[in-house]
Order: sequence, then C-alpha cells, then structure tokens
Amino acid sequence: MENNSLEKRFSKLIIIISILIPVVVAILFGVKLKDFGYNVEPLSFLPPIYATTNGITAIILIAAVVAIKNGKRKLHERLMTGAIALSVAFLVMYVAYHMTSDSTKFGGEGAIRYVYFFILITHIVLSIAIIPMVLITYVRALAENFDKHKKISKITFPIWLYVAVTGVVVYLMISPYYVY
Repeated sequence: MENNSLEKRFSKLIIIISILIPVVVAILFGVKLKDFGYNVEPLSFLPPIYATTNGITAIILIAAVVAIKNGKRKLHERLMTGAIALSVAFLVMYVAYHMTSDSTKFGGEGAIRYVYFFILITHIVLSIAIIPMVLITYVRALAENFDKHKKISKITFPIWLYVAVTGVVVYLMISPYYVY
C-alpha cells in the first residue's frame, strides 16, 4: 500500500516535469542571449563534451543492466542515478550551447541527409518520450515496487540507450559542419 502511495505522490510531479522540460527546452532553444544585450562568447566547446556525456550515459546504462543481472542492486542504483545526472548535465549544456550559438545546419547531401534527419527526428521524439519513462521507472524502484519497475525498465532501457547512442551519432554526423 505504501509503495503505491509513493508512486501516487510523485505522479503529478512526473507529469509536470515531463511537460515542463520539453517546453522550456523548446523555448530556450529559440532564445539567444545576444538578442537580449548579453555579450557572451559562443560556447562552441560544448558539443563534443555533451556528445561524450551521451556516450558515457550509454555505457553506464549497459553497466547498470549488467550489475542488476549479477545481483548487484546497490551498484545498479548508483549507476542509474549517475545516468540520470549525466542526462541532466547534457540537457544543461545543450541548452547553454544553443542559447549562445547559432544552430549548425547539416551539410550532407543525398541519402546520408535522409539518414541524418531520420536519426535526428527519432532522437528528438524519443528524448521527449523517455522523460516520463525514466521518472516512472526510477520512482517504482524508490517505492521498491520491483515487479512494476522491472516491467517498465524493459521498455525504458532500450529507448534511453537509443537516445544516448543517437545523440553521439548526431554529433558525429554534424560535427564537420560546425563553425568554430
């Protein structure tokens, strides 16, 4: 009973966060600090850092699955908390970069252009969808509702891993077109 009450207490917060993050990111994506009179240098050093953060997140997600399959629950918990922290760090760096820099246009032509946009669009859509999934999965673990946690984590894990890996792929595909 108490486990369900913990989930219920967090359910509204999960909904709010799941809506607020994409909306705020979309708004901030369009905000350029220079337009408001702030003379800030473009944070052009951030894309390789936040792409690396995505790569490390992917590795941590895999390590967390290995840990839980080997019965190392505390290690799994720490790794998952770390993956969430890295995802938040990515988001902060991503927004900071886009608030100080113009967006980079993908310059590839032909079939590679379609591949790039397919990866980019699925990455963006799933990065929005993964927010409530991660939060629900995490809260179910906190509530020690491990049957429900395990059930949703089988869906959350591959989507989150896809988002983390495609974040790196998108960076690698667009990086030749960055202007430094």
